Amino acid sequence: MRCYFAGALFNLAEKRFNRELTDAVRARHAGVEFILPQERAAQFLHRDDWSARMFDDCLAMIDASDAVVTILDGPDADSGTSLELGYAYARGLPIIGIRTDFRGSEDRGLNLMLANVCTTLLLESLDDLDALADQVTEALQALPEAH
Repeated sequence: MRCYFAGALFNLAEKRFNRELTDAVRARHAGVEFILPQERAAQFLHRDDWSARMFDDCLAMIDASDAVVTILDGPDADSGTSLELGYAYARGLPIIGIRTDFRGSEDRGLNLMLANVCTTLLLESLDDLDALADQVTEALQALPEAH
């Protein structure tokens, strides 16, 4: 199963969390391959048209995926992540939304549009990465076979 990982990736903490979570899920579910935009970005950053190239690559990688796993933390989910979710939803991909942030707003701490595009929402404020990886693995295994 190929999964696109959508979420903020703009600082060391976010990039480290993304990597550690995907590594932990891979250790539990050998059949999952994650596509992390933060890893793919390096091939574009030296180009003058890097943002257009990264945008096109992100959409192509969503198209090449069987599911999307997304981080929806923060007072408002990252705007780029929100666009990726809308695109994945329009393409009919299952979306596993993760919110570990205890701050609340609107619908279950999320904008109602984001909450409702998710096939599965994991909403626990966990301090344990292993427990979160277990939940993500279970959610992935519960998805129907790849498209």
